[in-house]
Amino acid sequence: MSDVLVIGAGIMGTSIAVELARAGQSVTVVERAVPGAEASSAAAGMLAPQLESHHAGPLLDLCLVSRNLYRDWVLTLETATGVETSFSCCGSMRVAFSDAEAGDLRRTVEWQKAAGLKAELLDGRAARALEPGLTAQAWAATHFPDDCQVDTRKLMRALSMAAGRAQVAFHTGAVHELIIEGDRVIGANVAGERLLAKTTVLAAGAWSSLVPGARVNARTVKPMRGQMVELQTRLPICQRLLVSRKGYLVPRADGRLIAGSTMEDVGFDKQVTAGGLQGLLSMALELCPELAKAPVNATWAGLRPWSEDGLPLLGEGHVPGLLLATGHFRNGILLAPITARLITSLACGQTPEVNLAPFRPNRFSFS
Repeated sequence: MSDVLVIGAGIMGTSIAVELARAGQSVTVVERAVPGAEASSAAAGMLAPQLESHHAGPLLDLCLVSRNLYRDWVLTLETATGVETSFSCCGSMRVAFSDAEAGDLRRTVEWQKAAGLKAELLDGRAARALEPGLTAQAWAATHFPDDCQVDTRKLMRALSMAAGRAQVAFHTGAVHELIIEGDRVIGANVAGERLLAKTTVLAAGAWSSLVPGARVNARTVKPMRGQMVELQTRLPICQRLLVSRKGYLVPRADGRLIAGSTMEDVGFDKQVTAGGLQGLLSMALELCPELAKAPVNATWAGLRPWSEDGLPLLGEGHVPGLLLATGHFRNGILLAPITARLITSLACGQTPEVNLAPFRPNRFSFS
């Protein structure tokens, strides 16, 4: 028997496992494939709550707390494993192509500055002074200097290695059902083997509703496909995260540039499509026309765990002994550090540092 059984070895499950092990808990992680093989490695690694937020609220507050944790969190991982994660506080910009869009940006800057956040509205000329590769058609832009990024594939390697060094046990196989005795979850049946634990954590991302016995409604948490393209330039064409109404660009220091992402409700289909790629490349060229000469390195798609109200599900499941950490949608990479701390607090019988009421799973009916 383990203290905690974690279902899912993406960034969420692996981060939780590492945090639990550091808290002195014995941990087993169940994964049907390779750790981090799904949405975690497919993500672009934007740590940009200001760029992505359209209004104040509990999700923004949670994202800001997690962003503030990130530098020390990755430094601890890098020190423990020797794996560099390419974490960078590069800043971000949202670009407007019309006066109406510029008005929306102005209002965003106003409420974020009123909330004490660093935000600046730039005209087109000032935006291009910061990012010379930006199109001459840019009307205006917001600048959020505190937003960051991380290379998710490197991060997953660091997390997997940190988990191994912390004596986290990994078990490969599909969960056939949760084991419930009396009124409590005591583990899971994995390919015919009973894995028992005092606490079970469901961190299966877009696949959470498919875990028998977890009673996560498929209408509450479901996959949302995001297609991606990686381009290659000799030198980075931009330094900051660039976003328009159509998508985003994430520059890497080695000249790679990730363009994303579609948002498609197509179930568990991970195909890359001609239409999806056309939209992404059109968006990239609209932001930075010089990318027309850039070769395409790779294309892929990931399935993000969309939630019905846009908030993650964090806390107790339908019966004692089960904790949920799913539904993070576009913020899974960003929210990994704080989610790991919150779930560890709950598993250890402690009071979480953040009020989890807005994220309680029972705000939805269990299936």
